[in-house]
Amino acid sequence: MDITGKTSVLGIIGRPVAHSLSPLMQNAALEAMGLDWIYVPFAVREEDLPRAVMGLKTLGVIGFNVTIPHKTAIIPLLDRITPEAALIGAVNTVKREGDELVGYNTDGAGFIKSLREDLGFDPAGRRILVLGAGGAARAAVASLSQAGAAVVAIANRSHGRGEKLAGEFSAVFSGTQFAAKSLDISLFNSEVQNFDLLVNTTSVGMGESAFDGLDISRMKQTASVYDMVYAPWETPLLAQARKAGLSCANGIGMLVAQGECALSIWSGMEPPTGVMRRRILTVLNR
Repeated sequence: MDITGKTSVLGIIGRPVAHSLSPLMQNAALEAMGLDWIYVPFAVREEDLPRAVMGLKTLGVIGFNVTIPHKTAIIPLLDRITPEAALIGAVNTVKREGDELVGYNTDGAGFIKSLREDLGFDPAGRRILVLGAGGAARAAVASLSQAGAAVVAIANRSHGRGEKLAGEFSAVFSGTQFAAKSLDISLFNSEVQNFDLLVNTTSVGMGESAFDGLDISRMKQTASVYDMVYAPWETPLLAQARKAGLSCANGIGMLVAQGECALSIWSGMEPPTGVMRRRILTVLNR
């Protein structure tokens, strides 16, 4: 890729950001699309975020992704955000529109696209159990509700946080029944058979961590398991699912799909199918 004075810049801001796979997959797609654009990482400390956003705006960067820990903190620094980003309470994609910086959230759309493509799962009319009540859970719950889920139950170690999330979305989505549950393993194991999909939105599964005592073999054979964690490739939760013969997938599809959605927002074009995924799988030796 030749960088000239006409090359437009995209990027990602966060801290840490050196581990991000986004530059690899985005640049692969940009090259395939023939765009004279380049996507680069910017490590930004929390205290430097206001100046960084102003700097990106001043420099004419056409858009950028936002990752931990800035997804919520960036909201008041933008000129406006979309209704979906407001509902989720986080921004992961910013586009320069004229003189304005506009915040979007593509995590929810990426999650639903991955469910459909990687698991063949349509949330409409289904019963879904979400583990966690943080930012990733908000995106999952919002998108599942928009897709017509019949029941969304939120299981979290802090029951109060799950109750707050369930109550908040109950006021918005009248067609979905919400429930909050404590992530008590004995209670979990007695109820898990009632759901069509189990979604892990927490960091449990990274490194050596696991949900001790969780038994998903109790799930019905038609159920599916989705783990947003993708490093390691097969988490303990997914290993259990495979052993039980359940359809399952990790979060790599969501990573790719939210990136494709972001690039579509920036460019107004659909990225070529499979380019981002193939680039990531090559890097991960998959």
